[in-house]
Amino acid sequence: MRKCTFHGFPLSVSSDSDRQSTDLQRDALLAAGVDAHHLYEDRAFAAKDNRYGLAQALEVVCPGEVLVVWKLDRLGRSLSNLLSIVNELKGKQVAFRSFTQGMDTTTASGELLFLMLVALAQ
Repeated sequence: MRKCTFHGFPLSVSSDSDRQSTDLQRDALLAAGVDAHHLYEDRAFAAKDNRYGLAQALEVVCPGEVLVVWKLDRLGRSLSNLLSIVNELKGKQVAFRSFTQGMDTTTASGELLFLMLVALAQ
C-alpha cells in the first residue's frame, strides 16, 4: 500500500502585481507536511487562463493521497467549478483539505461541510 502523499495546490495568484505572492501559501503547505516536490503553481490572471498546475496536480494524485490547498478560492473559479474538482478527486479516492476554511474530507465534519456546499450549490 502506498504511503499517503500530500500534494499542495494551488499556489496561485490572480494578479501580476508584487502585492500578490505565493510565499504565504507555500510556507503554509510546507509547514503542513507537503513536500516541495509536490507543490503545483498557477499564475492565472483571467478566468479563461489555462491552469496547467492544476491539471498537473489532478493528473498525478493517486488513491489514498491528499490534495491540500491554502484556500478554497485558489482551487475553484466558482462554487460549481470547486465542487466539480472535489468530486473528481473523490472519484479518484483522493482526499481534499483546505487550511483556511477547515475543510478536510478525511474527517466526518469536513465531509459534512463539503455536503453543505453541494446543497448550497443546488
